[in-house]
Amino acid sequence: MSKTKDRNSMNRRAFLKFGVIGVAAAAGLSGLSRITEAASSASKTGTTPVYRTLGRTGLKVTVVSFGAMLTPDYEPMEAAFDLGVNYVDTARRYMNGRNEEIVGKALKGRRDKVYVATKTPPTSQSKKDIFNDVETSLSKLKINYIDVLQLHNLTSGDRAFIPETREALLELRKQGKVRFFGVTTHTNQADVLKAITDDTGKFFDVALVSYNFKSEPSVKDAIARAAKAGIGIVAMKTQAGGYKTDALGPISPHQAALKWVLQDTNVACAIPGMKDMSMLHEATAVMGMKLTRRDGQILERYAEAISPYYCHLCAQCEPTCPQNVAISIINRSIMYAEGYGNYELARSTYDELQQNESAFVCSNCTECVARCANGLNIANKMQKARMLFA
Repeated sequence: MSKTKDRNSMNRRAFLKFGVIGVAAAAGLSGLSRITEAASSASKTGTTPVYRTLGRTGLKVTVVSFGAMLTPDYEPMEAAFDLGVNYVDTARRYMNGRNEEIVGKALKGRRDKVYVATKTPPTSQSKKDIFNDVETSLSKLKINYIDVLQLHNLTSGDRAFIPETREALLELRKQGKVRFFGVTTHTNQADVLKAITDDTGKFFDVALVSYNFKSEPSVKDAIARAAKAGIGIVAMKTQAGGYKTDALGPISPHQAALKWVLQDTNVACAIPGMKDMSMLHEATAVMGMKLTRRDGQILERYAEAISPYYCHLCAQCEPTCPQNVAISIINRSIMYAEGYGNYELARSTYDELQQNESAFVCSNCTECVARCANGLNIANKMQKARMLFA
């Protein structure tokens, strides 16, 4: 065994044994009794996987699964898989393809224990493009098949019904390279879910949906309806931007936000982004926990703190913009920069826009007439985007 591999193994063992102490200290806990209490809680929750069924796929997945989008190395994933986390979500476009490579390293020797979900780029619709995407993903991940292949970032149901796209997916399943089909949606989630739920052919098995305590009631209702129809619901963006704020002092809203999502049993699992061991432990410890009154108070304070700049991604503002600017995608890009602290992801998301959809179109307007249902100052947000992405 190499020194590097030996060191990684020691780090994972140390995490599994002592990680809770660091979490307790970070949370401001003091005294041996509180550390012991935290350790006992972790042993009952974080290290004991809790499962739900991913819709009609029949896959039994851990309710807290691994969102790999921002994970810079494979060690936290290895630790997660060793804890029993059995579903990992990545994408062809994350880190310009590097993310799938990182996931592939973590899967080595563990493929039979982990379900793998990845995504085709939003621009891929033809058979040629989708076939190329899948072959590249398989090569990067170093696996023979993908458990869930998702069409990335649907803003309406239209892309779910492109005949050539569906033909490509069916051929890939016939070849044994893909098991199940899914879609992902950040914007107009209720409309996208309605489209695939009402599909009489039941083509798509999974939906990855932006869903958190700030989501519109229509999204919650659409999730319930989709789950009842057999679609496996995976929740992302569970932290409502993950913004840093002084409103809660040393208390993190992360676990409260995650528990809020998982108390909805129509959600099969959530995929919080876990960049390091501390994030991994904080998230996996939630398995088996209940949403408490204290959690509700934390989320109320967090919601108030982020209300001046958090976008619900509902896209209700977009019909009020005469220039047809993609306001929700622009705001999501800003969120990646300011909340996630990841400018690379923010930039790549923004760059997917056509020039006539971008915030630079707004510079031609003397006054912004677009209106946000939740009171955001859209003109200020668009100006910020022009500064960030000039």
